[in-house]
Formats: sequence, C-alpha cells, structure tokens
Amino acid sequence: MEIGITTFVENTPDPSTGKLLSPHERMMNLMEEIELSDQVGLDVFSIGEHHRPDFIVSSPAVVLAAAAVKTKNIKLSSGVTVLSSDDPVRVYQDFAHVDLLSKGRAEIMAGRGSFVESFPLFGNDLKDYNSLFAEKLELLVQLNKSEKIIWEGKHRPSIDNRGVYPRPYQQELPLWVAVGGTPESVVRAATYGLPMALAIIGGMPERFVPLTDLYKETYKKSEHDPAKLQLAINSHGYIADDSQTAADEFYGPYAYVMSKIGRERGWSPMTKEHYDMMRTPEGSLLVGSPQQVIDKILWEYELFGNTRFLLHISVGTLPHAKVMHAIELLGTVVAPAVRKAVEKQQS
Repeated sequence: MEIGITTFVENTPDPSTGKLLSPHERMMNLMEEIELSDQVGLDVFSIGEHHRPDFIVSSPAVVLAAAAVKTKNIKLSSGVTVLSSDDPVRVYQDFAHVDLLSKGRAEIMAGRGSFVESFPLFGNDLKDYNSLFAEKLELLVQLNKSEKIIWEGKHRPSIDNRGVYPRPYQQELPLWVAVGGTPESVVRAATYGLPMALAIIGGMPERFVPLTDLYKETYKKSEHDPAKLQLAINSHGYIADDSQTAADEFYGPYAYVMSKIGRERGWSPMTKEHYDMMRTPEGSLLVGSPQQVIDKILWEYELFGNTRFLLHISVGTLPHAKVMHAIELLGTVVAPAVRKAVEKQQS
C-alpha cells in the first residue's frame, strides 16, 4: 500500500492566540513538509486547489513544480485539480512540466470540487456543474493518450488536429478521479479505467463500502485489467506520541475549520462530543498514537482493499513543529508497520 499526505494548505488563525501566518511563511512551511515527507519515505504528497482566503494554493502545479526540484522520490499530486473550472489543455501542460522537473513523479487528481468559488471566478455556470466535469475529463483523458488532438465539445472551443506540448517524462501522466459520495462519479472513474480516490471526512467509513464495491464491479464489467485497479482512501487525521496529546492538539484547529465550513453550508458546528465520536475505532478521524492510526488504516484496508492511503493532517493550521513531528511518525513508524501488515495479508 502507498501511504502519503494530502493538504489544502490552509492558513487559519491559531484558535488559542488568534495568530495568522503570512502566506509566505505558510508556503515555506509547506515546502519543509514536502521535503520531510520525501526524506521519511512516504510515497505521495498531494495538494488541493482552492480560491478563497483560508486555503492559499490556487495552482497546485506551480507549488508542485517547486517541490519537484527539492525532492527525489515522492510522487507529487494535486488533490484535487478542479477540472470543471479549468482548461484541460493547460492542466495537462502544467503537470507535464511538473513531470519533467521531477523525472516522472507527477500525478493529476481531478475532481468536480466541493468548493465552488472557482466557477464564477472563471466564468462558469454552476448549473453546468456535472456536464463541465464529464466533458473536460474526457478531453483530459484524450490529451494524456495522444500528442495531437481533434476535439469538439459544448464548454470549450474545438481543437483541430493540434499538438499539445510539452509531453511528460512518463508515457502517460497518472490521472486519478477524486470522488466524495456520488455514485455517478464512481461509475465514471471505473468506466474509464482510472484510479479513484475516495474522501472520507465524516460519518462511519463502513457506509462507503457500497461505493468502493460499485467501483470494483464497474471496473471489472468495463473489461479493464484488474491488476491495474487502484483505489485511494483520503482521511482527516493527526499523529502524536500518545492518544490524548493527539486529541488535544488537533481539536482546536480542526473544530475551527469544520465549524466555519459548517456555517457556510448549513451544518451544525463541530462539538467535542462529535469529535470524540469521530475518533472512535469505527469513526472517520484517524487521530491518536501511531498504533491507533496503524490499526485504523488497516481496518479501512479490510473494508475497502485500497492500494493507497492519504492522511490529511492540517485541516486547520497546527504549529509547524507539530505537523513535522506527525509527518515523521507517519513515515517512520506508521507506514512501515502498515506496509508490513498488508504484505503479510497478501502473501
């Protein structure tokens, strides 16, 4: 199993002091987080795209290009690229540059986007939310397979046998489809034979099993090579030396962000009782000691049979030193134990 980190590069106030980092300082912290992830042997680092003040990366490819020349082995992915409001040609070109700079370590994780600020910003109509993604994903798949493109669609000007350059270092860029809980998105990923990343940010993980089963069944019915099936689980979480320390350190920043988003979307605010329920062995949060996180990753592996797990550590801005320690624990303690256990189960 591949194990890594995903982040939205949040920049939110410290709940106890109200201090807010400058965007420059937050970005420099991010570079150190990526470098450490590479050094401790994690497999993937994924960066999300947003267009709002509390998440500072609007162009993952630019940041990943900087990370490409600072790292040696780790895969560099978006998480996600909001493909619906972007131009697939530019997305492909941008990540081809990352791939050349990293010598073949770039990936694209494409999604429809749960935050919709980019739609009006770039002149898209939210009523086209579904059709924009379907059409642009089809074009991106073609761009990845063919140097020259003939294209005609509803939402983008046609392309008349034009070449798209540069081509990446890899023959094809790994292209993942990120989904939340929509069966239509699951079927789309499986039909194309693309890897799927499932975000579990609330509720009980067991309720997502029908979606991963649907993905596997559709993938098989579409006659894709089962040996190439890839499934990622992305979850919020945090690791400290002991369970109580992890719970105490993560709660404030996490509750701040989830309550803020909740107000925007009409959800109830995050309470300590709800937080503690989510931290139980059957809940969606992976917050605790290294052994607790190991146990929950392996429990989710039993549920989903996933080939990749990504931990979203910084939901709200935590002290940089604590994030770095969590990354170190993930890479040096959690990941080796999980890989060993999965290899034993598969042998």
